[in-house]
Amino acid sequence: MIARAAFNPCRIAIPVALLDSPWVRRAWSGVDPAQVWDCHVHLAGLGDGGSGIEVGPQLSSLRHPLRYAQRLFYLNASCAQHAPGLVDAAYAARLLNLCDAMPAGFKALLFAFERFHDEGGQAHRERTSFYVPNAWAARLAREFPARFEWVASVHPYRADAADALLASLADGARAVKWLPAAMGMDPASSRCDAFYRVLAARRVPLIVHCGDEKAVEGGGTHHLGNPLRLRRALDAGVRVIVAHCATLGEDVDLDQGEHGPRRASFELLLRLFGEARAKGCLYGDISAIAQRNRKIAVIRALLERDDLHDRLLQGSDYPLPGIVPLTSLSALARNGLVPADAVADLASLREHNPLLFDFTLKRLLAWQGRAFPVSVFQTRPFFAAV
Repeated sequence: MIARAAFNPCRIAIPVALLDSPWVRRAWSGVDPAQVWDCHVHLAGLGDGGSGIEVGPQLSSLRHPLRYAQRLFYLNASCAQHAPGLVDAAYAARLLNLCDAMPAGFKALLFAFERFHDEGGQAHRERTSFYVPNAWAARLAREFPARFEWVASVHPYRADAADALLASLADGARAVKWLPAAMGMDPASSRCDAFYRVLAARRVPLIVHCGDEKAVEGGGTHHLGNPLRLRRALDAGVRVIVAHCATLGEDVDLDQGEHGPRRASFELLLRLFGEARAKGCLYGDISAIAQRNRKIAVIRALLERDDLHDRLLQGSDYPLPGIVPLTSLSALARNGLVPADAVADLASLREHNPLLFDFTLKRLLAWQGRAFPVSVFQTRPFFAAV
């Protein structure tokens, strides 16, 4: 049995004393909340409220117990597990409440999530772990424009890919989200060229998950998340954001051939950052970097590399910050990355508002006097031009 402490108690109103915590005040110091757009926020649910969300057998069946347990943790983290028949609406309502508790101007970019498609551009529901239609993300952003923006997800192999992309942009999408290991697209394929031309011409950011994928999968396609496979998009002039800065897992070093040695995905991303093609085009979001499955050395490296700080963007990876076991505050403090005195307040924040918890934690992260600058958190200018 999982200990009760592993679950988020989903507290509601944040105590005034906690909001006035010196650590929260320090986090917002010098930051304009109206410029803070959390660029990595997931929508989830069970498809029970007209959202169109679909949950595949990997997450919904006890035949896949580990994935099934993951889904329960995700629902607990979003505090939507106690709303039978209304989970989709409860998830969205909880997320809206969390945003409303943030200073005026703060917004969350809500992710749609495309189905797995084969090389012929056909969708396969049986290989799709999770699907969130563009229409659901767009609807929430349209109904709550003060708090939500949205990010489309369109598979580039679809026969109507370019038209679907243009329709999403006309409906207000601020970016496009791909997770190649779950969706089945190869960013290095010529099939993506027409899609890339539209993204580059419209200056639309492409958010791509690289490195290992723990939440969802399409089966046998993990190699498609190799950061080096993004060179084709960069050569086309696409602004690419690598989700989580590829801070988890290993990929083949393609510069030594298709069967080259495996190296840390983060190492390959750093190599890519140093290439001329990446200038003005390659970025990374810092979502999930403080989770316990990331190496402390990787967090320190991102803090130390101030030459990359103008290419980093804040994202929370919500609802994951609300999953208690995923982030070890004591380990971060023990390794000198957050003040030990801040741990208690951060733990309380996580129970009340995972978005504020994640923002505060990232603002407090520091190593040998180096921290992420305000510009990393003021992401609105990057997306608002779309």
